[in-house]
Amino acid sequence: MDPAEEPPSMLWGLDPIFSAFARLYVRDILHMTESTQVPGIYFYNSHPIYKVDVLGTVVYKREREDFFCYGVDDGTGVINCLCWKNDLLKEQETGKSGGDCTIGAQGGFNPLAELKKRKLAQQSRCRLEIGELLRARGPVKTSRQQREITASTFYKVNDPVMAAQIAWMMEVPQLYKGCYDKPPRPQIHTSGASAISCVTRATQILKDFFKQREVTRFRPYDVQDLLQPLITSQPQPASAEQEPVAGPSAGQQLRKLLKEALQVLQDEGIVFRKVSSQNEVYHVTAQDKDLLITIKDIIREDSKREKSVFLFCP
Repeated sequence: MDPAEEPPSMLWGLDPIFSAFARLYVRDILHMTESTQVPGIYFYNSHPIYKVDVLGTVVYKREREDFFCYGVDDGTGVINCLCWKNDLLKEQETGKSGGDCTIGAQGGFNPLAELKKRKLAQQSRCRLEIGELLRARGPVKTSRQQREITASTFYKVNDPVMAAQIAWMMEVPQLYKGCYDKPPRPQIHTSGASAISCVTRATQILKDFFKQREVTRFRPYDVQDLLQPLITSQPQPASAEQEPVAGPSAGQQLRKLLKEALQVLQDEGIVFRKVSSQNEVYHVTAQDKDLLITIKDIIREDSKREKSVFLFCP
């Protein structure tokens, strides 16, 4: 990112992604640009990010006295995860927490035995081998010109039938589509909120008209008059002490509102244009018979193909 395009640091907190663990692909984490204002802050599509959440397979490991170092591969790249050992794990390795846990009430609840079981379970979830699935969350940093994650939380994921991985692969693309790939939205003041409310009402008016009249295609001037009441009903601020300032005419406001409403409908897939030309013709998706026939033909051809069979080995 160009330093001139980097948003001011005082605005970072207005982006909800900044305070969340971003579920980014490893490829994107490795290619994020670091902030020139604050080290340790990175940008993806102008979103400020400093902590991430990854799920992947361990492809290499190193162990030291105080930490584990795992290489995590999510299919798009490999990133180093630095996982610090907690005090309980260190005590188990040095043998300080050992002892006879059989002392207790016979046939009853033994607190020492239960504590030992929990410690063993924690140790098994923190100590991973190559090929096992790891989930790690924590801040991103650059050490020795290498991007890595300092995990604040990490654990092994038991996923014999790949249910966790499939759920992850279904969820992350939706987060990209709905959040990460969209540019940050600026804060909207009162006038902006009023404009957005007007566009929302205009969009709903057009939707209701398409549904009631079963419209198949239209031109912008065919539906322009439907939005006229929204322009005439807008309050016009006036001041007794100041002279009125010339602004856009009612016709210009109407055309601008119609253009914004049609863009929203296109983004939602309600309408579309087959050919871009000066003579704008929009087609209503739900009523377009040619589109429905094309979709049926695609499904029919796809169903004739030989299906792939995936074998899951436990």
